[in-house]
Amino acid sequence: MGRGPRSTSSKTMSLPLLIKPEAENDLVEAFAWYQDRRDGLGVEFLLAYEAALGAIHRNPGAFPDVHRGIHRAILRRFPYAVYYLIGEQLTVIAVTHAKRHPRRWQKRG
Repeated sequence: MGRGPRSTSSKTMSLPLLIKPEAENDLVEAFAWYQDRRDGLGVEFLLAYEAALGAIHRNPGAFPDVHRGIHRAILRRFPYAVYYLIGEQLTVIAVTHAKRHPRRWQKRG
């Protein structure tokens, strides 16, 4: 009783994670900018990014599809978002400031 499909879905499959070189460049630029503002702030930014990646990895579908299959996870404390695709793997295509023009990351998807 009450044990239909839910009992078989208790295990979640973890998808491999790929971070595109463009996204890595975005991350390096943001880290440097924050680190220049205050020593240690860049590290805090990286911790927020890692937390967002962890949440994405645990539950990729939890974040909204904002453009043609591209999902967005917003970082805590920082006005940045991680944009990624869900497929055979999780592909991070951009890590950009929320005020940047969307074309910057849309063309990467």
